[in-house]
Amino acid sequence: MHYCMFINGEWVDTDDHYEIVNPATGDVEATLAKGDLSHVDRAVDAAQHAFNASGWRHTGMSERAELLERVAQAIAERAAELSVSAARENGTPVRLAQALSVGFPVAHINHYAALARHYVGERVVTSTQDTAEIIRREPLGVVAGIVPWNFPLLLAVWKTMPAIAAGNSVVLKVDEKTPIGTLLLAGMLQESGLPAGVFNVVTGDGPSVGGYLSAHPKVRKVSFTGSTATGKSVMRSAAENVKQLTLELGGKGANIVLDDADLELAVDGALWAFLAHAGQACESGTRLLIHESIHDEFLERLVRRAGDLRVGDPLDPSSDIGPVMNARQRERILDYVTGAEAEGARVVFRGTLPESLSKGGYWVPPTIFSDVTPDMRIAYEEIFGPVLAVLRFKDDDEAVSIANGTEYGLSAGVWSIDRGRAMTVATRLEVGTVWINDWHNLSGNLPFGGYKQSGFGRELGPHALDEFTQEKAICLDMSSRDSRVAWGLVLPVAEQVPVKTQGE
Repeated sequence: MHYCMFINGEWVDTDDHYEIVNPATGDVEATLAKGDLSHVDRAVDAAQHAFNASGWRHTGMSERAELLERVAQAIAERAAELSVSAARENGTPVRLAQALSVGFPVAHINHYAALARHYVGERVVTSTQDTAEIIRREPLGVVAGIVPWNFPLLLAVWKTMPAIAAGNSVVLKVDEKTPIGTLLLAGMLQESGLPAGVFNVVTGDGPSVGGYLSAHPKVRKVSFTGSTATGKSVMRSAAENVKQLTLELGGKGANIVLDDADLELAVDGALWAFLAHAGQACESGTRLLIHESIHDEFLERLVRRAGDLRVGDPLDPSSDIGPVMNARQRERILDYVTGAEAEGARVVFRGTLPESLSKGGYWVPPTIFSDVTPDMRIAYEEIFGPVLAVLRFKDDDEAVSIANGTEYGLSAGVWSIDRGRAMTVATRLEVGTVWINDWHNLSGNLPFGGYKQSGFGRELGPHALDEFTQEKAICLDMSSRDSRVAWGLVLPVAEQVPVKTQGE
């Protein structure tokens, strides 16, 4: 199977191609057109023309909402196909893909559509018979979205659907390893009636093509999800043209189990927090902080329950954990495991890899470390794999101090049967999202984004469309007198004081 880019409503191929590798087998799954800087220029020009000439920016919000609803319906109808494509291109277990890679996009697109239907693009602040002060929210123009390989369709939805709903046009840079779901989305948008050029998808090398797109002078905003290091590079590129940014970057989620937690619920929640998609989510709960009074019992239960989980072929609905993305990612994760053991952390669980797994796949056994201290690398660096660091704490103050002790601030969790106590701890955590007795619950109603070096700006939530608009103030004065004169800021001509020249 071969896939092309999507520019100005047309499928664009190139002479040079990428290979899309199935991480469960190491086999080539498909090929992809390899874009370059000229394709970025073509896509940006098409998007700018669509914004200015096609009239998309002037369409009614209800029309945009209806288009989004048609797209959500199309995704739902092709759920099986999209789940399988996610399993094949990045190893998401197909059962999980149905929820995260398809279910969330459908729910979130419908959320953006609902926001569009009730969006207030203009409001009068003050008004009299002759004067008015008006605030308008207007689309920005060309928006660039850059998405990583772990949840490409979901993150493409977050970056494109609110931008389109707000009247912008979009150029999306997909990761060359996982383009399939996003390119299927492009076809669904076209079939749903989106004008040519409003949505474009380019491929190519991240540092060159992605960097060129983020620095492009015709792009008015960049929405990026990826590592903190790459996010800093995007910031530097965008600064040249002073464009708006939304950055959702790395994380090192602290999952805090208080001494009054429901242990059975918290054990399952802790595994779900760090093992979903083999830990390849920036908001994963990869630090488990357990109160010292329940530490040993909790750890024993956690290890026993982890042994029930099945590493297997992501296309098998019974598989809980799939492969990691590629050989480079596998070696990076295993290096952290080796380093943690050298620093004195103790392996209390290392999962087994079934003999039936493809020898060409990129498999990493789920690994749980205890006796971890905050100064160890696995306690403060993002691993992006199925590795859990378990730390002890003696009271709520110490738990909060440990949780806040990294450069990241994307997500955290608190487990307690005491709602008031859990809320108190949650409010003290320096993160953008706190789950209480839950994890990975990405509700469309709540904004998602980070503190500190986990980024800035928000996706989802009640103000998602505002992130893709800019404010304009209009001061309307129809009175017969010049308002400047009325306020005494400028004297009438007849009353101006003559200026004396030197020598008079």
